[in-house]
Amino acid sequence: MNDVPPEARLWNLIRGALGTKALGTAADLGVADALATGPRAVAELSEGERRGCRHPPSHPAGAGERRVFAEAEPGVFRNSEASELLRSGNADRWPEFAHLFGEVFYPAMGALDVRVTDVPFARAYGTDIWSWFATKPEERSNFDRAMEGGQAERADKLAALEWREDETVVDVGGGTGRLIRDLLERRPELRGIVFDLPEADRDETAVGDRITFVAGSFFEQVPEGDAYVLSKILHDWDDERAAAILRTVRAAAPHEARLLVLDSVVPPGNDPAGVKWLDLLMLVLQRGRERSESDWRALLNGAGFRIEQIEDGLIQARCR
Repeated sequence: MNDVPPEARLWNLIRGALGTKALGTAADLGVADALATGPRAVAELSEGERRGCRHPPSHPAGAGERRVFAEAEPGVFRNSEASELLRSGNADRWPEFAHLFGEVFYPAMGALDVRVTDVPFARAYGTDIWSWFATKPEERSNFDRAMEGGQAERADKLAALEWREDETVVDVGGGTGRLIRDLLERRPELRGIVFDLPEADRDETAVGDRITFVAGSFFEQVPEGDAYVLSKILHDWDDERAAAILRTVRAAAPHEARLLVLDSVVPPGNDPAGVKWLDLLMLVLQRGRERSESDWRALLNGAGFRIEQIEDGLIQARCR
């Protein structure tokens, strides 16, 4: 960020809420899909009124200096490399993320007040995030699809590890099962169990006979397996609740079972990867937190696990 003037840094942050809302709206209206066949005038894009857009802006969200949508000529816009990511079906789930931030997380972010101790999401919606999702199946489905973003890269990390023939891998909080599906494509000798709440969006017909879906709460009980994966789960929770999840896993795990945590590790000093902003988001949603290496060691050791390695967002541990 050293090449960005300090005034520009502050201005981008101050007006950031506008970009969040605008891109969420653009994703919901399918603007990137509408531009997939070529440049279109604003008047044509205003057909979005049929999808509930009563007051279309004179420029698509994120045009101009934000370099999301590009202006081919005055009043005529086309997709850029950035807006192409917002087209439906994107493998990294950018449209789903844009909707989450612009429509679901947005009111909760506005409720953030460091002077009070309650959870901003609960103050904005009247209940905790998981209870809210349980009553909103479309939003829960969008959330689960959004969480598929980046799972292919995480599956690569897991597949590169040493595995025994026919080990059973339990993905705790596994959502749609995308991570386990990707892992078994790379390591077909394994078996998988996807464990999540009953309302999680999953298509059991899309997986083979080597993957099983099990419904339940990871605060109560998890299935037995040879290895347990927690991918972007523990950062959702404060230390007390994260430790409770780990203790549930530890109670079900056979002796010397592996624990594989895929999560951010906050670096010391400046944060070029941008991990620390997630800490604020987790605070907003349910008092979760991002953790440094020393935080992770304290958390896992206290829950009965022995850390063997922490590298590139993958924490490998075993039951003690």
